[in-house]
Amino acid sequence: MISTLQLEELFELLRIESISSDGAHPRELREAADWVAGLVGDARVVEGFGNPVVDGLIPASVADAPTVIAYGHYDVQAPGDPALWDTPAFDPQVRDGWLYARGASDDKGNYWTLLRAALDLAAAGELGVNVRVIADGEEEIGGHSVIDYLATLDDHFAAAVIFDGGMASDEVPAVTTALRGLTGFQLRLVANAKELHSGVYGGAAANPVHDLLAVLGAVAGRDDLFAAGAAPVTDEERAGWATLPSGAELLRSGGATPADELAADEFYDRTWTKPSLTVHSIGSGDPAIHKTSIGAEARASLSLRVAPGQDPHALGDELERRLREACPAHATLELERWPDGEPAYVSPEEPVLASAMAAIERATGRAPVAMRSGGSIPIMAALVARGTPTVLSGFASAGDNIHSPNERMAVRNLEWGVASAREIYRGLAETLQR
Repeated sequence: MISTLQLEELFELLRIESISSDGAHPRELREAADWVAGLVGDARVVEGFGNPVVDGLIPASVADAPTVIAYGHYDVQAPGDPALWDTPAFDPQVRDGWLYARGASDDKGNYWTLLRAALDLAAAGELGVNVRVIADGEEEIGGHSVIDYLATLDDHFAAAVIFDGGMASDEVPAVTTALRGLTGFQLRLVANAKELHSGVYGGAAANPVHDLLAVLGAVAGRDDLFAAGAAPVTDEERAGWATLPSGAELLRSGGATPADELAADEFYDRTWTKPSLTVHSIGSGDPAIHKTSIGAEARASLSLRVAPGQDPHALGDELERRLREACPAHATLELERWPDGEPAYVSPEEPVLASAMAAIERATGRAPVAMRSGGSIPIMAALVARGTPTVLSGFASAGDNIHSPNERMAVRNLEWGVASAREIYRGLAETLQR
């Protein structure tokens, strides 16, 4: 059980408005980094790579122990409209077995369980691995600060554990073996020198909205253009996926409308094993007011999720080529490219993953499922690339409202997180010494 005192410790972190997505909270981001460093004790806050990175050590209780990274992020998404929250986003509260607050699930709550477990084992003289604490302040904005910092370290890490993932269902834990990578752009298309009266110029003047729709139309709904190079999926992996909720159920529970008649049946293939292009936003002027004008420019944001086995740099170049080719000659297209994020894959047969899965089952009484994720966590790819077997798990559930109003995490899941992290550290101490 998690004590009231331990919950209050987590509440301290949840009260910090460490929002990275709007660029307006540098003081709070530093405050959250300092809080994590203070919890660990032997830690420093590193500046100069972007938002602060925390690098600390919870030393093993024995000599000559292997070193394991415990990674998570202290930054959170903006809460959005306060009126949509039942209680304030940064005023953590427990109601009906749920902890409500921005970051409760993604990722402060999840990450806290990983740290608290290591600290508890160390206090009891039972920590069999050195736990190198690495905390990130740019995960929510796709930043590379922690990856750039990691590249400066020559240290050998025997394994890494990340609690920034979810369960297979409300009652079934999971270990995520693969993530998609990411490439994307902010688009600005300029067609006129200024805003124009549509009665005077309509039909003769270029229209940046029309032009941008044509540019986006060259790639939107055409995921097949970017499918080459995706790694195949083993029969063993697919067999495990058969135990997961159906695609129809996930779409329905998530409030999503299927894109087509095959979307539900192909849900896991489309979101886990193939690339997908998404136009996130498009705009010009204010659609809420009656104004008969032709704008000077139009903007959009889009990204391409990259499947395991694919090269995000090459696909980003291909996406840029197609966007520029579709731009009319009379318009100017400006593209601001996002940092490319690599996909990642770790075999479920890797001894470190097998040890972690057995540990989670010991802690929860439920056998975890090895599954993939359609999301992107760039540091996992960076760790795998340097030869560090990485366990990506966590105890978020589909009902946690991540990135939405009323984000929450079940207190039971926090307890599972602490118990599982303890068993993972114990299991790794044995596995890595063999």
